[in-house]
Amino acid sequence: MRRYARPVSRRYPSTIAGPVVHELVVTKSRFITHVVPAADPAEADRVVAGIRRVAWDARHHCTAMVTGVLGDQARSSDDGEPSGTAGVPMLEVLRRRDLTDVVAVVTRYFGGVKLGAGGLVRAYSTSVSEALDRAQVVARRALTQVTLDVDHAEAGRLDNVLRDWVRHHDAVLGTTTYGVAATFEVWVPEDGLAALHADLASATAGSAAPVLGEERIVDVPTAPVVPR
Repeated sequence: MRRYARPVSRRYPSTIAGPVVHELVVTKSRFITHVVPAADPAEADRVVAGIRRVAWDARHHCTAMVTGVLGDQARSSDDGEPSGTAGVPMLEVLRRRDLTDVVAVVTRYFGGVKLGAGGLVRAYSTSVSEALDRAQVVARRALTQVTLDVDHAEAGRLDNVLRDWVRHHDAVLGTTTYGVAATFEVWVPEDGLAALHADLASATAGSAAPVLGEERIVDVPTAPVVPR
């Protein structure tokens, strides 16, 4: 018999919901940053190649990427800037934000004034940091699938109960299907299963029979960050 209460110890890096573009001007040089979701290194490389094609006239396209569920694959490139002044600082920003499955590309149009090593490090890291301030972060959690069949007459009321429940328990409401019965799907943290079981029993006078399914890493959008 599966236990309901077992704390989840592993934390997973977050990702972002969609692409963000941000421009920073430093001493006449333009730093145009794209931060884009990328599921693997090949997809990240396609993003970089696409930006290079569009901004073909720029002097540098410096990159940093982190991929993998655990964020265990990472690469960066200075693309002609002095070694260690662009790609690595950009990568450090992604690491500090605890992000994965994301690629950052900073396109630089040289403004005629050299910034020096320290100035470049600040410009490239600030460019990525400010772009990420405008991104919607998507948390990733190990959640367990729970399905529940109810009569159609009770579906509307239970839908309201579950929508309210997931908001307070870091859970996600999945797909609802309608056949002979209405089947609800909820993705729940391991340490929330006991609470869901008890609350469903209370809401359905004990008639609910939740069924546990697989555990999966699920994307859970968070509130968007307000740009500074």
